[in-house]
Amino acid sequence: QVQLVESGGGLVQPGGSLRLSCAASGSIFRINVMGWYRQAPGKQRELVATFSSGNTIKYKDSVKGRFTISRDNAKNTVYLQMNSLTPEDTAVYYCNVLSGPLEFWGQGTQVTVSS
Repeated sequence: QVQLVESGGGLVQPGGSLRLSCAASGSIFRINVMGWYRQAPGKQRELVATFSSGNTIKYKDSVKGRFTISRDNAKNTVYLQMNSLTPEDTAVYYCNVLSGPLEFWGQGTQVTVSS
């Protein structure tokens, strides 16, 4: 079993920045993909960014150029640096890990962009 602990959410004004962190612990054999998803009220959960073990990075189109995902394999931690935030980025952000055939989710951290 893998446990994911997220941190870094909060309230920020439009144009501001936040950095999310997600640390994985537990029975980790091999982590293939670490990433971030988000879910806004009344909407489906959507992919924000992923970082594979082969160093392939994917971003949702609307966050390209504003968000940066990074990964520290030694710490089994993934980060999401979010800049130039807009109210449309308001959502609960979830960490996601793929380890072999298994998928794990964090508890979610709220990001609210409002003046």
